[in-house]
Amino acid sequence: MKQKADIALIGLAVMGENLVLNMERNGYTVAVYNRTVEKVDKFTRGRGKGKKLIGAHSLEELVQLLDRPRRVMMLVKAGGAVDALIEQLIPLLEPGDIIIDGGNTYYPDTNRRTKYVESKGLLYIGTGVSGGEEGALLGPSIMPGGSKKAWEYVKPVFQSIAAKVDDGSPCCEWVGENGAGHFVKMVHNGIEYGDMQLISEAYQIMKVLLGMTNDEMHEVFKEWNGGELNSYLIEITSDIMAFKDDDGLPLVEKILDTAGQKGTGKWTGIDALDKGVPLTLIGEAVFARCLSFMKEERAKASNIITGPKPVFSDNKEKFLEDIKEAVYASKIVSYAQGYVLMRAAAKEYNWDLNYGGIALMWRGGCIIRSVFLGKIKEAFDQNPGLTNLLLDPYFKEKIISVQDGWRRVVAAAVTNGISIPAFSTALAYFDGYRCERLPANLLQAQRDYFGAHTYERIDKPRGEFFHTNWTGKGGETASSTYNV
Repeated sequence: MKQKADIALIGLAVMGENLVLNMERNGYTVAVYNRTVEKVDKFTRGRGKGKKLIGAHSLEELVQLLDRPRRVMMLVKAGGAVDALIEQLIPLLEPGDIIIDGGNTYYPDTNRRTKYVESKGLLYIGTGVSGGEEGALLGPSIMPGGSKKAWEYVKPVFQSIAAKVDDGSPCCEWVGENGAGHFVKMVHNGIEYGDMQLISEAYQIMKVLLGMTNDEMHEVFKEWNGGELNSYLIEITSDIMAFKDDDGLPLVEKILDTAGQKGTGKWTGIDALDKGVPLTLIGEAVFARCLSFMKEERAKASNIITGPKPVFSDNKEKFLEDIKEAVYASKIVSYAQGYVLMRAAAKEYNWDLNYGGIALMWRGGCIIRSVFLGKIKEAFDQNPGLTNLLLDPYFKEKIISVQDGWRRVVAAAVTNGISIPAFSTALAYFDGYRCERLPANLLQAQRDYFGAHTYERIDKPRGEFFHTNWTGKGGETASSTYNV
């Protein structure tokens, strides 16, 4: 075995261990360290036994084990732990060495850290890694950003361990400077929230309104996975529906209906609000998890507040097709909104994002991988300046063709008292986006009435603002015009 390692990894939790084994399998000698040093010995003598791994019991030892330029990857909890580890590493490294953060970090922190680490003569990479335990081991989607000079040194490692699509292309390419990689990973996770909520709402309608068994739903999701909804999340949902507990009953029905979250969906929603982007579906997916967590309160409310009793008397097979169409149409809206947010960030931070390339990176290895993403890549390959996926010829025709079924699903769910925040907000966005005149004229009149916030007129050029003394009792002084 080599005396020196090619790369180091700090943090031997689930993702860390599996990434190390992935790197080693692809020909790299890896130095490993964990703050709880007992984990180092346990790993190198256990899953890593006989492999090209070198265990270190201190950061000093870890750094000395590496070839130059040193590549040190961190997989630790986001936040203060990353900053603390960076401060420990900087004195041990030399100019040109590279610190890599592979955790779920909020991208403004990566913006700040890139600048700081570069000021010390070092290089910094902030990279999103998606795919969970299986992806880390067999090939994840990797979204790197940070110091562009560092890319040539991490590219061979990242692209060798990344998932590959059908033509052999790795699901890893340079995203952009500073926090661009972690930003794209954040949007990925937000879209993941949306996809999961849409599938969960489809399940709820099948179960509550159609009265389907889990075995029947297993067959439906299995069929969907064989067509245009083919995706990792649909596939595992089919598996979950078929999985039985020790007593032969469906395990999923024994799981408490409270969904956790680690914050990336919330970050996506907050960032959209900051940038003025209507990211409605992902926002509702986050709020749905928040509502699910109010379990005790919901249980009490269910005995106090009444609503309609679900009754279905139409064609079941036709309605299942409608549900599939509602999932697909809402999925288009979710991705369209996510890409609008990426475009807004690229403009703000001067990032040259390759939108088709991002779709390619998401086609394999990651949680949202699906055949659907191939169509997004085609859309941006044909029109790199596309402002909204709803304007792409394929997606425009697709969403128009399925909207009737989508509307029937939303109407049926609302009529029968079934909560479908993702389906309904997606439809509201679709109808709002295609509406030439929204009632915001009344809203702006109200703002001017009570706060002299001014308004523009349809019979005057854009950029001219007016104020009206609506009551005859106010003054002529108007508030300054601004948008947060």
